[in-house]
Amino acid sequence: MEGKRTIMRRSTLAAVAAIGSASLLLSACSKADDNGEDGNKSAGANAATKGVVNASTQKGGTVTYEYSDVPDSFDPGNTYYAYMYNLSRLYARPLMTFKPGPGEEGNELVPDLAASAGVPSDGGKTWTYKLRSGLKYQDGTPITSKDVKYAVERSNFARDVLSLGPNYFQQFLEGGDKYKGPYKDKSAEGLKSIETPDDTTVVFKLNRAFQEFDYLVATPQTAPVPQAKDKGIDYVKSIVSSGSYQFESYEEGKQAVLVRNKNWDAKTDPLRKQYPDKIVVKLKVNAETIDQDVQAGTAIDLGGTGVQAATQAKVVNDASLKANTDNTYGGRLVYMAINTQVAPFDKVECRKAVQYAIDKVSVQTAEGGPIRGDIATTVLPPDIPGYQKADVYATAGNKGDAAKAKEQLKACGKSSISTNISARSDRPQEIDAATAIIASLKNVGINASLKQFPSGKYFTDYAGVPAFDKKQNIGLHMMQWGADWPGGYGFLQQILHGDAIGASGNTNLSYLDDKKINEMLEKAIATEDENQRNSMYAEIDKLAMDQAAIVPLTYFKVLLYRPANFTNLVSTAAFSGQYDYLNIGTTKK
Repeated sequence: MEGKRTIMRRSTLAAVAAIGSASLLLSACSKADDNGEDGNKSAGANAATKGVVNASTQKGGTVTYEYSDVPDSFDPGNTYYAYMYNLSRLYARPLMTFKPGPGEEGNELVPDLAASAGVPSDGGKTWTYKLRSGLKYQDGTPITSKDVKYAVERSNFARDVLSLGPNYFQQFLEGGDKYKGPYKDKSAEGLKSIETPDDTTVVFKLNRAFQEFDYLVATPQTAPVPQAKDKGIDYVKSIVSSGSYQFESYEEGKQAVLVRNKNWDAKTDPLRKQYPDKIVVKLKVNAETIDQDVQAGTAIDLGGTGVQAATQAKVVNDASLKANTDNTYGGRLVYMAINTQVAPFDKVECRKAVQYAIDKVSVQTAEGGPIRGDIATTVLPPDIPGYQKADVYATAGNKGDAAKAKEQLKACGKSSISTNISARSDRPQEIDAATAIIASLKNVGINASLKQFPSGKYFTDYAGVPAFDKKQNIGLHMMQWGADWPGGYGFLQQILHGDAIGASGNTNLSYLDDKKINEMLEKAIATEDENQRNSMYAEIDKLAMDQAAIVPLTYFKVLLYRPANFTNLVSTAAFSGQYDYLNIGTTKK
């Protein structure tokens, strides 16, 4: 997923990135009851990346989340931001999910709605899941395998209605290229390649082997939806909960309030603890205000992308404040996509000119310095399997090479280029990074103007819409991406594969459709041997860089401020270093 799509996620080597001296790496756990009335005694810098901070079973109170924009959607079948994957588990249970735990422990897959992991057959082309017994929706009606089947159908096969999530199921299920989705298909059978032989069994029949399918069913797209209650795009206004919380109210663009689901049964759910009485999600809150509220211990930053620049300077220069921070790799790549469908960037030489022109140190500085990311030179971050160190467009000190850039411009038949660059208006650091890039490009004769669009519509209405990009001459797109699951395929497929390109909602913002890359991705996911798969992912990375379709900027690192008064805080690799939202509680009544 990212910074959007950060589904999605992170992977294997995500070690703690220390902010200060080793002496700050104190004990990971701190009992809320031992921390005074407000639980505000610091556990030390990076404590939540190593264990659970303020571990507590205390119930009651309200947990408040704040976000500077609006999410793409609260609908579990129509979202693709990592923080929404994280939050949605409170009211939507997928077949599998990630176990709450610090750092890499959070990457462990565990059964959620399913009673156990999937059972593969036919060489990885068929996957069978059995549901837990006694599952119920918020209204007390039973959850069945047919509801899981329907959830996948609506989320993947009605792209004209629900276009915001990934479309892996559409690509991999037998007949997925022909099925028109449940809103157009009025037959009772639905998609034939999802079978429900009884109310507790769901079988997925794939058109090719998929050796990591358990990761795919961990997306909220498998969270059950009762067909009779589905209202298409308006389902977001009346979501039927299968989790431990349900919606009490939802004001679009303003606020959502969740309360305990009385028909949730802890016996059917070993993961959720249902600690707070109420969960409030406030939207369109000023980013600086969020930082202030987090430091005051009254809110959690829902987006999980870290503190703003001014706050960062304040906390890293104050030992007592720094002790309340968690700094870790976010399993993401901050990059700029070069749109291969917008002239003159349809020519690889023009794309290479951009690669050489950019002073990556100035971009890193604009993002907040090394504490916010290491300079990147590959598509895969170091903490994703398949990463191999490389630098195809190396420049002295990573500060760009104007001579090489102009040489590539000449090879492209250009002496200058006029284009636009898109960035998200509610992400100040992304705007600052784009501004730094614009300055670098200007030095070599590439004149780029900044176009700002809101995060919630960035992929549906603007950068992710090829027709819009061509009309507006947007050849460059600021982007941030995290793995949909901790593997090379989970990171690369949705940003490099031609099958991920659609009329809107795209995350392949380079609009790259390279036959060799497509074929290698498919071969890799069908390969049973993990080491072999990882070698293929490294080769795909190299091919993408040769195409110059992506300009890696930094390997993202997040700097979270750990708010007092909240319990069970743990930074997880599964959700880009964010705190795991599943069981956060509060000491405040």
